[in-house]
Amino acid sequence: MATIFLEDKRQIHIELFTEYAPISVDNFIKLAKSDFYNGLIFHRVIPGFMIQGGGMFPSMDAKGGVKTIKGEFKDNGVNNPVTHTLGTLSMARTNVRDSATSQFFICVKEVPFLNGQYAAFGRVLDDESMKIAIDISAVPTETVGHYENVPVRPIIISKIAIHEE
Repeated sequence: MATIFLEDKRQIHIELFTEYAPISVDNFIKLAKSDFYNGLIFHRVIPGFMIQGGGMFPSMDAKGGVKTIKGEFKDNGVNNPVTHTLGTLSMARTNVRDSATSQFFICVKEVPFLNGQYAAFGRVLDDESMKIAIDISAVPTETVGHYENVPVRPIIISKIAIHEE
């Protein structure tokens, strides 16, 4: 289990699916335990789709230094049964299959076109956490440089805590 602590004191509680996506979960846990996510933002939010974070500072500068991982999804030769439904936590990537690093997204609606193409590795645990994610997806956004759907007021991740089971 993990908790995403936001700077405004809200929390999103997440269940991690090690059995289906061990590489993605291990990567997320290592980054969280090293405080990698502290001070980064949800930099891309789209109502009716998802909220994405874990790679950008409030200045919209990227935080680098993370190796790419092989995501656990069908198009990458891995049978991951987790689908992209409301509350799914998944690794973000570029158009290159093995390009996931630190960025993740939370689905705020069922998005079946992502199934088999992105490494789903967890799910939002409770209704209050899901409400927070949906609320984040609906904040006013702007374009910053070549980045679209950037919240006008940064949604800052204070910390991601990992809770051993």
